Amino acid sequence: MTEYLIRRTLQSVLVLFLISVVAFLLIHAAPGGPKSIMMSPRVSPEVAKIQERNLGLDQPVPIQYVKWLGNMLQGDLGNTFKNNIPVGEIMWPTVKNTLVLMAAAWIVSLIIAIPWGIYNSTREYGLSDQTASFISYIGFAMPSFWFGIILQEIFALKLGWLPLSDMYKLGNEGDIGDLLLHLIMPVSVLSLGFLASYMKYARSSMLEVLDQDYIRTARAKGLKERRVVFRHALRNALIPIITILGLDLPILVSGAALTERVFNWPGMGRLFVESAGQREYSMLMAITLVTALFVVVGNLVADILYAIVDPRVKLGKKGGVSA
Repeated sequence: MTEYLIRRTLQSVLVLFLISVVAFLLIHAAPGGPKSIMMSPRVSPEVAKIQERNLGLDQPVPIQYVKWLGNMLQGDLGNTFKNNIPVGEIMWPTVKNTLVLMAAAWIVSLIIAIPWGIYNSTREYGLSDQTASFISYIGFAMPSFWFGIILQEIFALKLGWLPLSDMYKLGNEGDIGDLLLHLIMPVSVLSLGFLASYMKYARSSMLEVLDQDYIRTARAKGLKERRVVFRHALRNALIPIITILGLDLPILVSGAALTERVFNWPGMGRLFVESAGQREYSMLMAITLVTALFVVVGNLVADILYAIVDPRVKLGKKGGVSA
């Protein structure tokens, strides 16, 4: 296990390095480029050259990247172009807020979807199964931003039951009760699609496992159905779900960006959208790397969970997962 973790950590560092290279090159290839943002267009050519030299933009792109990478490894993510504020001072609080929203949506999705999918697998085509299928169709088909606007219209503007937007009411910063109220609508929007997906996967995975020979043998021995389902079938049925959890991290982050925009949630996704509009390239680079780190760590955790959930699965010496 230790050897596997070391190998995967090194692979993750390589992936993050390649992502940083691609992102840096794309930013320099974008229309306008950093020069048009960091230097005033009204200055004379002589002053522009001085500004370009002071900002290090007169150097080749590979050298600029090496300097940026060196500063980043020392914890310096650069400054914003508009206000010359350190990127970290703005970004890290939004990362925490995004993690709160993502964790809440993920937990809600799993708590509802997994038990419901398991229950429906034992009562195929019943009322509960049909209801879950209907909800799944809605979750797959409905755009998240439109669903968010509908919830705001009904529960915030018409009924007045929930706050319209933001993370806290002004003056209530840090109040857990106020935070939970503000979480209800964005979490509902963000978790709907995952709820639909996880219910389907849990149901189909359980149906496949329940049809195996060892399950029929367990039933033939007279074991109670609850014991058959939760003791013998569930652990094997969780394997595909763990795979989906690891793969869903990028979708969750991108969904959080739209949801945060709709509900004015002060998170990393909203900051990314705003920074893209303002062409704050240092901020975009930092957010891109943090997002990539989420995905890499999520997939690493998913691989490790394979071995925990199913003893037949071993972490291979070549860095992969084998049975």
